[in-house]
Amino acid sequence: MHELVVISGKGGTGKTSLAAAFAHLAEGKVLCDLDVDAPDLHLIAGPTVQRSGPFLSGHVAEIDPAACTGCGTCANVCAYGAIHKEGGRFTVDSSHCEGCKVCVAFCPEQAIDFPDRLCGTWYESETRFGPMIHAQLDPGQENSGKLVTLLKTKARAQASSRALERILSDGAPGIGCPVISSLSMASLALLVTEPTPSGLHDLSRVTELCHALRVRSCVLINKADLSREYQAAIHAYCEARRIPVVGHLPHDPAVTEAMLRGQAVTEGPATPFGLQVRQIWPGLQHLLELPSPI
Repeated sequence: MHELVVISGKGGTGKTSLAAAFAHLAEGKVLCDLDVDAPDLHLIAGPTVQRSGPFLSGHVAEIDPAACTGCGTCANVCAYGAIHKEGGRFTVDSSHCEGCKVCVAFCPEQAIDFPDRLCGTWYESETRFGPMIHAQLDPGQENSGKLVTLLKTKARAQASSRALERILSDGAPGIGCPVISSLSMASLALLVTEPTPSGLHDLSRVTELCHALRVRSCVLINKADLSREYQAAIHAYCEARRIPVVGHLPHDPAVTEAMLRGQAVTEGPATPFGLQVRQIWPGLQHLLELPSPI
């Protein structure tokens, strides 16, 4: 089973648009949106949800008013200021509770429950591109890396049950926890960048991450016509590190127009941008299916 993860060191490089285009071109795959904090691949893929479930992670304290005597011990030991007295009784502000369990341990009346915290929802869906696994983390919730791991597990289970050989994942921008989890067990990381100072800087960070995690990587330069100087700098950087550059794409309004239609850029009317993406895919597929170095 081969997994391609499309990531970028920064947002706005066109990562999701390209992931959707490759989803349209690839055969025999499971599509997976691993950007759980701000997922948007569904806007193009148009998933129909088949199954969903809660994502539980961590705990939150809840005071039982019938058992609470109002001694105030919980409020005194809470380091996060999450417990307040309102209307003559103590309550927990769940948005400030860190789930440390100190209040539970010190409550003399054992009046504080400690249920699992609901942090988001995962989905198993069908799209015109094939099966899709995705999720939405609730606003302000953490443990996005754990949710990404859950989605990757479900994607592999889907691929195995349907005898599909590929997983195509749209990762989060940056180099944080969700990106680290996205790269786990990946066959190849496609690093989408743009020829700008911030693009080169963030590309260097994400290539170092891939190297540290021993994940093979390749680079695609989007909006390549923005700067010949930085396009050359990216090539020099990649050549020095033996990272293949699989292609260059121009800054093209066809990408935005396709998104407004709810389509991948390779769907609908043929455009120079879409044709170039089609030319890039066979080489990228070849890299994906190369055996991983020991």
